[in-house]
Amino acid sequence: MAYEDLKKTLTLDPIEVNLFRGHTPDTARGRIFGGQVIAQALVAAYHTVKDLTCHSLHCYFIRPGDPKVPVLYQVERARDGKSFATRRVAAIQHGEQIFNLAASFQVKEDGFDHQFAMPEAPPPEDLENDYQARFAKRPPEQRAWFESRPMEIRPAGYFKPWGGPEKSGAYAWIKPKADLGGDEGFNQAVLAYVSDAGILESAMRPHDVTFASPGMQVASLDHAMWFHRPVLMNDWHLYVHESPSASGARGFTCGNIYSKAGALVASVAQEGLIRRRDPLVES
Repeated sequence: MAYEDLKKTLTLDPIEVNLFRGHTPDTARGRIFGGQVIAQALVAAYHTVKDLTCHSLHCYFIRPGDPKVPVLYQVERARDGKSFATRRVAAIQHGEQIFNLAASFQVKEDGFDHQFAMPEAPPPEDLENDYQARFAKRPPEQRAWFESRPMEIRPAGYFKPWGGPEKSGAYAWIKPKADLGGDEGFNQAVLAYVSDAGILESAMRPHDVTFASPGMQVASLDHAMWFHRPVLMNDWHLYVHESPSASGARGFTCGNIYSKAGALVASVAQEGLIRRRDPLVES
């Protein structure tokens, strides 16, 4: 998806009060990318608040999204308080919910401030784009799809978390290919979009499987984000994610996202389906 397509994708059509329509770019393959639905739902919620900033969102993926038809976003104004507002958003296709999101917004306030320090990682300027390193030998249509993405993602290495499985954690630098401007809500939506990319790999890496491994069925089940500090995505951000646990055909992952200057701007948690179906053996 080119950058202009991303702007177009995150621009929703107002249909009625609290009801919006979102579209999927023509480059989508198979089903709608989960990060797109998170980002569009957050944009829909932002259309119903004023002078507030999202500080957290929690969502569930219910059904695969059909990229061939629009998505309707129905916003419920659950609460408007003096400091906080809460919104619920249902994403609907073919008369059924495919996704829902709850988001909380807050007026800007000063308060206590501390954070984890950003871990050391190679600078992004010394690293390759992931599609150049990982997809150079893939078929042309796959290379074209990865090259059309609006974000650059540069893997920066793996690590073994404290008490965790070998190399279940990963670093990656992320950055949009064009200036996003200064609107914080839009920048948050773009960060939500990219936060779904690659995080589930941390739950598969300890088992030596990937999205492309034979028999793998992989899908995001739920996703949560907390926005700690102002987000401006025009420069590189370091995405650090790991997997504390996998069981019951589900993998749990969590991550922190740091600005290049070292500010912890957001945290992410996701559980996903990581099921391997062994091929039938003829007797």
